[in-house]
Amino acid sequence: MIAVKRLATDMIELLFPELCNACGTHLYYGEKEICTKCLYDLPYTDYHLHADNRVAKQLWGRLPINAAMAMLYFRKGTKVQNLMHSLKYKSQTDVGVKLGNLLGDRIKLGSQYEDVDLIIPVPLHPKKERIRGYNQSEFIVNGISKVLDIPVSTSHLLRDKSTESQTKKARYTRYENMQSVFKINNKEQLENLHVLLIDDVITTGATLEACGNTLLSAGIKKLSIAAIAFAE
Repeated sequence: MIAVKRLATDMIELLFPELCNACGTHLYYGEKEICTKCLYDLPYTDYHLHADNRVAKQLWGRLPINAAMAMLYFRKGTKVQNLMHSLKYKSQTDVGVKLGNLLGDRIKLGSQYEDVDLIIPVPLHPKKERIRGYNQSEFIVNGISKVLDIPVSTSHLLRDKSTESQTKKARYTRYENMQSVFKINNKEQLENLHVLLIDDVITTGATLEACGNTLLSAGIKKLSIAAIAFAE
C-alpha cells in the first residue's frame, strides 16, 4: 500500500511538478517551497546576533525600538526577489509561512525577543488586500507564530488610508506619505505589551516608522521589529 501511494505521488509530481520558488528547479521528494540548496545559499544577514545591525541603525533617532533585524539581504534579480515576488504576486502564500518559520528560528536566538507578547504584521489597506486577495505579511507572521508559540493579531493595527506605491519615492517623500495612515483598534488591549512588528521587505523604514509610532502611542511597553529581507 505504501509503495502504491508513493507511486501515485511520483506520478502527480511528474505531471504537475513542484518548483523551487527561489531558483525554479524541480523540488525533490520531501522538499517544500524552497529547495535544500537554495535554503543554504540564501544571503542570510545574521542581524539577529548583533544589536547594532544595519536595520537597527537605520531606525535610530526615528523610532524608539527594543530590537530590529532582517533575515536576508534583498537585491534585484536574485533568489530573494524571486521568493518575495512569488509570495506577493503569484499567490504562493506557503512561501510566506516557510520564510516565517525560518525567521522565527532566528528570532529565537536573539535574547532581545525573549519576552514578546504579541506579533503584529504591517497591515494592507482593505481595498488593496481585496485586490491582491491576501496580506503577504499575515502568512509570514503565521509562520513565525508556529515557531515561537506567540499569538498574532491582525485586528489591533489597521491601515486607515490608502497610499500610492512607495517603491520609486525618496525617503522623505515616503515618510510624509505614511503620516496618519495607520490607526489602533482596542487600544486598551495593547497596553504594557511587548509587540513584535513584522514586515516583508525593509527599504527606507518609513512604513515601519509610521506603524511603530502608532503602536507606541497606544501604550505598548516595548516595540521590536523583524522582516524577511533588507534592501541595501
